[in-house]
Amino acid sequence: PPAWSFGLWLSTSFTTNYDEETTNSFIQGMADRDIPLSVFHFDCFWMKEFHWCDFEWDSRIFPDVPGMLKRYKDKGLKICVWINPYIAQGTNFFKEGLENGYLVQRADGRGIKQIDNWQPGMGLVDFTNPDAVKWYQNKLKTLLDMGVDCFKTDFGERIPIDVKYYDGSDPVSMHNYYTYLYNQAVFSLLKEVKGEGEAILFARSATAGGQQFPVHWGGDCSATYASMAESLRGGLSFTLSGFSFWSHDMGGFEMTAAPDVYKRWLQFGLLSTHSRLHGSKSYRVPWLFDEEAVDVCRKFTKLKLRLLPYLYSMAVKSHRTGIPSMRAMIMEFNDDPATKYLDMQYMLGDSILVAPIFNKEGHAEYYLPAGKWTHLLSGEVKDGGRWYEEDYDFFSLPVFVRENTLLPIGAVDTTVDYELEKDVQIQVYELNGTSSCEVVTRTGESAFTVNAVKEENKLTLETTKENPGMTYLLRNIHEVSAVEGGSVVKDTEEGIILAAEGSKTEVTF
Repeated sequence: PPAWSFGLWLSTSFTTNYDEETTNSFIQGMADRDIPLSVFHFDCFWMKEFHWCDFEWDSRIFPDVPGMLKRYKDKGLKICVWINPYIAQGTNFFKEGLENGYLVQRADGRGIKQIDNWQPGMGLVDFTNPDAVKWYQNKLKTLLDMGVDCFKTDFGERIPIDVKYYDGSDPVSMHNYYTYLYNQAVFSLLKEVKGEGEAILFARSATAGGQQFPVHWGGDCSATYASMAESLRGGLSFTLSGFSFWSHDMGGFEMTAAPDVYKRWLQFGLLSTHSRLHGSKSYRVPWLFDEEAVDVCRKFTKLKLRLLPYLYSMAVKSHRTGIPSMRAMIMEFNDDPATKYLDMQYMLGDSILVAPIFNKEGHAEYYLPAGKWTHLLSGEVKDGGRWYEEDYDFFSLPVFVRENTLLPIGAVDTTVDYELEKDVQIQVYELNGTSSCEVVTRTGESAFTVNAVKEENKLTLETTKENPGMTYLLRNIHEVSAVEGGSVVKDTEEGIILAAEGSKTEVTF
């Protein structure tokens, strides 16, 4: 997925009608509170009631769509709109599909199959018909031409089996495979229009092979700790099935979260591959919970933006290898029997362990595998191979970096739209032996690799390309005796910062 999609997405609830003024208040409210957004998402309300989906903007609410979208894009936002493959009866789009045979037929051959999910009498696009696919894509292309950047491809899983398909496909097999064809049609259009490196959709349903249409989210969770925990379990099962990028509705979709649930879910969501504020029946912006929620959202949003060089390098690795960016502990530590049943914590990439908190008291119980682990926020170092119990406020949680890690940290925390390799800081964690990390560009190309070797009292850091502005942070190290090929910038609470001079830096302790 493109680098911009790793930022914070803001969605509006489909149960309330919004005009541009109301939407602007959302966006401006985030800006006023210094919470950077990357994507604004229009949910179901962008179409007229009982017209889901005919892909026509409700002109009563949005009289100047191209102008409105341009104004949002001028603010640096990408635009996502909600769609599904069900066509509302009574719309011109439905009539076109009916007249041209583009909708799934009844099994008995007596007309099209109509279903009553969401609205009465909806038809389903027959994605086994190449002409139907082009028809559907052409309708979506009009939205892209207006300024839309990507689509949230909702549904696709409520597919009847008493039907007949254009190409004669088995209806029972198509119950699962339909969503593949649906997302494939949308994603191939996005690749054609936006290009390979910018194409992304946000899908709910999936089947084998659907991981090539990134990214996915977990559907309509409830605003409770139990549902938050269930979401994580489902997500880990999903990524164990070969899907690399997974998200969830921060704060829950159904119901409205208590402030404590919302703040804990913010931590969890902003330490997932993709992060979205969303929900039903109420606004889900942080300041409507309490001012502390604003501070929590800001802190973890900015943390995620600083982590983008690391997260995006993990995304590139997922693309190359199929290893998910967000993964169950057993996948990373399969020789440790204690990780077999861990479903309340996960690895975010190769090096960061996250254990979200699922209770009002802020009590955490988590397991660290063997080795040294450094808390990403506090710098505290813990020995692995054991369980821990601790209490955390809303500005922290168990989030640890494993030993022998070179962690690339970005220089910007105000936007996702920055050069990931520029002025990057390589943080060195408990190095004992050798380690390396790759820094990538926003387009997913390799910018350079950093290799490190620790031998007794000497640390050698070497890059494959000289990088003016790059620094090293030696976490929890506050004293060195000599530096060659670099210089000490300052000693901070986190550790000594070194400026690299040339491609090779040697540190003696």
